[in-house]
Amino acid sequence: MKIILVRHGESEGNVRHEINDDPKRVVNLTARGKAQAAAAAEKLRGISFTHAYASEFPRAQQTAAILLQHHALRLNIDVRLNERISGMDGLHVDVFNDYVRDDYLHIKPPRGESFVEQMERVRSFLDEIAAGHPDGVVLAVSHENPIVAALALTVADPAQAMLRRLENCEAVALDWPAKAVRAE
Repeated sequence: MKIILVRHGESEGNVRHEINDDPKRVVNLTARGKAQAAAAAEKLRGISFTHAYASEFPRAQQTAAILLQHHALRLNIDVRLNERISGMDGLHVDVFNDYVRDDYLHIKPPRGESFVEQMERVRSFLDEIAAGHPDGVVLAVSHENPIVAALALTVADPAQAMLRRLENCEAVALDWPAKAVRAE
């Protein structure tokens, strides 16, 4: 399976540098985020997607709707594409970054998940989708952390992959199953 993972467009939370890991709290795309998604839709227009997925966050679903404007596909929602759970919804992103700085792979906030746990959540999604659509070309709209977790599953040293930063509406293509390595 080929999967194109796309980070959502700029959101109101991105502008405020605010954590939003609670999908019940609506954080929408900005006008710039909608324009980013429209530009990405043009770049992806020629790809014949067979299936489309997005996280349950409104900003991901809004991005996916724009990306799919040239495709006649039903959007499936999958919580495994959700943002990394920090338990710090509404706080400045620096609060989370400072908390996990000493060991980004393994430190788990009290009401959150570690990066390794997020990698396993994303692996579960990728494995299930690949089993169901082995010859598919899948669009998945998510967030920076889950996409970086997917990339970390494809390399021997997840610590290197997790340093990757993604721009809003940046697309990453993966073939799955990949020669994945379990993080310890």
